[in-house]
Amino acid sequence: MAENVLKMETTGQVAVLTLNRPEVMNSINFEMLKTLKDVIWQVRFQKDIRVVIITGAGEKAFCAGADLKERAGMSQEEVKKYIYTIRTLFTEIESLNKPVIAAINGVALGGGTEMLLACDIRIASMNATMGLTETRLAIIPGGGGTQRLPRLIGRGKAKELILTGRRVDAKEAYAIGLVNSICEPELLMDEAHKMAAMICEGGPIAIEQAKYAIDAGLETDLRTGLSIESNAYWITIPTEDRLEGLAAFREKRKPVYKGC
Repeated sequence: MAENVLKMETTGQVAVLTLNRPEVMNSINFEMLKTLKDVIWQVRFQKDIRVVIITGAGEKAFCAGADLKERAGMSQEEVKKYIYTIRTLFTEIESLNKPVIAAINGVALGGGTEMLLACDIRIASMNATMGLTETRLAIIPGGGGTQRLPRLIGRGKAKELILTGRRVDAKEAYAIGLVNSICEPELLMDEAHKMAAMICEGGPIAIEQAKYAIDAGLETDLRTGLSIESNAYWITIPTEDRLEGLAAFREKRKPVYKGC
């Protein structure tokens, strides 16, 4: 891992990935893209990691989007490669087989907002600012923003924010459903870890299948979605964890899940 652009710390079953370019508001350059993609790929196969938290270094920014200084020196073909890479990275985050929490600790613009949209749960500090501002640079969101934002907050509000390039503060983001909760800056990581701990109390296979059923089902009609849910449920039936959950309930103790 390139320590200068991304830090990874593991506490128990939770991995914290910190975008580490605070001097440029954690903007995304090619090195960060490649490093984060490699780490997400590794985490996918680490059974001891149950939840991922993504945040930014420093107090000012979660991620200010693409590194525009780097972008200015790119050829048209290099820009296409960058956009393809960032889009596939965010899809990898979205489809990760474990929950991803965005701990939004400041400015999150352009690709920064697109990154948090790819996460499952979003917790923002009161000093956070979000927005898809690309049209003000004569481009459009290219990391999934035009697709994920309307699915999350509705078509009309998404069009308003994307077409105007307007930024929203934490309170408005919470009001429109862009984030799940807001808190004071000094409490942000505590809140993210509390959420992660609650998720870790569930069965790993059940959590994975529930996430899959929600994400896959929402892209289909209800009938197909119910079939997806049914198939996901069947996967949990033969697991040892399901029997452990029943035994723990009967014995009035906390279950010990092993992910098998």
